[in-house]
Amino acid sequence: MAPVTARLVSESKPYLVPGKVLVKELWFEVPLDHSDPNSKPIRLFGRSGVKYARPIVEPAEVEQRPYIVFLQGGPGFGTASPQDSPISSYFLERGYEMLFLDQRGTGLSSTISANTLELVGGPQEQADYLKFFRADTLVKDFEAVRLCLTKDYPPEKKKWSTFGQSFGGMMSLTYLSFAPEGLRESFITGGLAALDKGPTDVYTATYKRCIERNNAYYKKFPEDVATVKWIAEKIQELGGEKGIPLPTGGFLTVQRFMTVGLKFGAHGGIDRVHNYIVRMKGDLDQFGMFTRYTLNELDQDGDWDIAPIYTLLHEPCWCFGPGVAGKWAAERIGQSLEEYPWLRKDWAGPASLGDKPLYFSGEMIYPFLFDTCSELMKLKKTAQILAEYDGWAPLYDIAQLAKNEVPVYAACYNDMYVDPDMARVTASRVKGIKVFETNVLYHNGIRARPEEVIPQLLKLRDDTID
Repeated sequence: MAPVTARLVSESKPYLVPGKVLVKELWFEVPLDHSDPNSKPIRLFGRSGVKYARPIVEPAEVEQRPYIVFLQGGPGFGTASPQDSPISSYFLERGYEMLFLDQRGTGLSSTISANTLELVGGPQEQADYLKFFRADTLVKDFEAVRLCLTKDYPPEKKKWSTFGQSFGGMMSLTYLSFAPEGLRESFITGGLAALDKGPTDVYTATYKRCIERNNAYYKKFPEDVATVKWIAEKIQELGGEKGIPLPTGGFLTVQRFMTVGLKFGAHGGIDRVHNYIVRMKGDLDQFGMFTRYTLNELDQDGDWDIAPIYTLLHEPCWCFGPGVAGKWAAERIGQSLEEYPWLRKDWAGPASLGDKPLYFSGEMIYPFLFDTCSELMKLKKTAQILAEYDGWAPLYDIAQLAKNEVPVYAACYNDMYVDPDMARVTASRVKGIKVFETNVLYHNGIRARPEEVIPQLLKLRDDTID
């Protein structure tokens, strides 16, 4: 990796929060383009946390604990505070100092939104700017921050550990590919992405997982087969051609309604979708329309408007190198499947399905989101430019991963978002990796059931599994 630089702009005085965690707030400055140190500087925000225990006798000097940095999933979401993360208690007890750094464009780190992108310029300028917000550049940010924080550390403490969830796991593979010298060890959960499969192959696999979860949903709630189609018909009736206006300015269409299946990939997701259906049916039965509360719930589902990077760069994060473009792969693949006729322009509507269920989508990004989500409407042209772009930098170095020397400990789930069959292939290509695999946990295992995931990873690390 080419030299990278970061500057520590400010560091708050440590403060104690409930749970005996000592927290600091940190601001860094890095160049937009690490290959050009004189390019526009951007700000990164993070919080560090250490376990606090008041000593009987104050030590002569404070011992610096080894860092472990959390790589957030998404892409497009900021990190939690140290005291709020489900992984903190496990690693603080192990003597780590935890760093939760918002990736560029997320949280408080040079936040991406429609109005901040307007400051950059028009759609082409915005797209060119966003090309610096994928994993290849994020890893350079993190490595620059590591070098900045540890410049005065003894050699044995200059490296740090990473914990990557979902997209953060994909970042971990990029880190292992291009800057392994900065890593002591790497933990990955739900993020063993395919190394050389583009969006078309990825969505071909994940649609199959999504169909399985739809079948599980309708098996648990068979009465919803008819109810979902009836609600879809009512959305068409009440919304007309454009859709039902949503509180923040978007529109509820049948297509937008079907995206709530994104929740199927998480623990409790099937029940959450059913609760939407109960509420929507209740509104229609009682009032013949949807209440503000119901529309607000649906409007906020998926976080489409508050995390635009998730939508803008989702397919590009699967574009593993030059010559690969997204080109709305999720829509193209879905249109070819008999379970997803609602993605086709010639669809005759819910009644045309007969006794067949209406299938929800999963973690797929579609062009219609830029017609139905108020924030994304402003970014439609930018999204199209990114969808057509095929000059992406490489995300992985397969040869380097094959000779990897950094200890890697991973969890592989019954995953609707990151296909487990592809994950197994990836694991076989990373030298020395140890994998905990289970079919009873879903993608959000570290949030829903950390007590079942993290101890298993630590057992792999401690080599206590026979």
